[in-house]
Amino acid sequence: MPQGESDDQRQFREYFTARHDAVRRTAYVLCGDWHWADDLTQNAFIRLAAGWRRVRDREALDGFVRTCLVRAYLSDVKRVWRRRERSVAEPPDVAGPGSATDRADGRMTFEAALRTLPPRQRVVLLCRYYQDLDVAETAATLGCSQGTVKSQAARGLAKLRDLLGERDDDDSRTTTMLGGRS
Repeated sequence: MPQGESDDQRQFREYFTARHDAVRRTAYVLCGDWHWADDLTQNAFIRLAAGWRRVRDREALDGFVRTCLVRAYLSDVKRVWRRRERSVAEPPDVAGPGSATDRADGRMTFEAALRTLPPRQRVVLLCRYYQDLDVAETAATLGCSQGTVKSQAARGLAKLRDLLGERDDDDSRTTTMLGGRS
């Protein structure tokens, strides 16, 4: 423990170190831009740091950070400058066919399709399938009703199926790309 560090500071540092990369990856799935993901991650952890002493249930930290992250993202997409400026990264040229290349191409196609969804649908799909939250947990994270979660998930999956050229009765590829939960 660094000199002068309190027990709360040590606990926060340990939690931050353990969870930073996972929160950053989740932020990237939300926004599709690593720089923006860094900003969202920083905002979520700043909010956690501000309320660290008030957190009584340490088991709820992941949920608190997830809620902070989602709300920071939804707040950001409403800002005019966010809608105006979009960073676009071109995928690198990949030589030769292969299963790893095919998976990478499929993932990039899926991520591009995911970024075309409205922010709320994207967040619902991320919470439901990538974070593996149930409908009630997703509704609590977003601060909305369970019906809203269900309708946004259905619309988002339908749009992804359309964009990816899948049949309505077979959403296995879509849910697999999201994390495998149906």
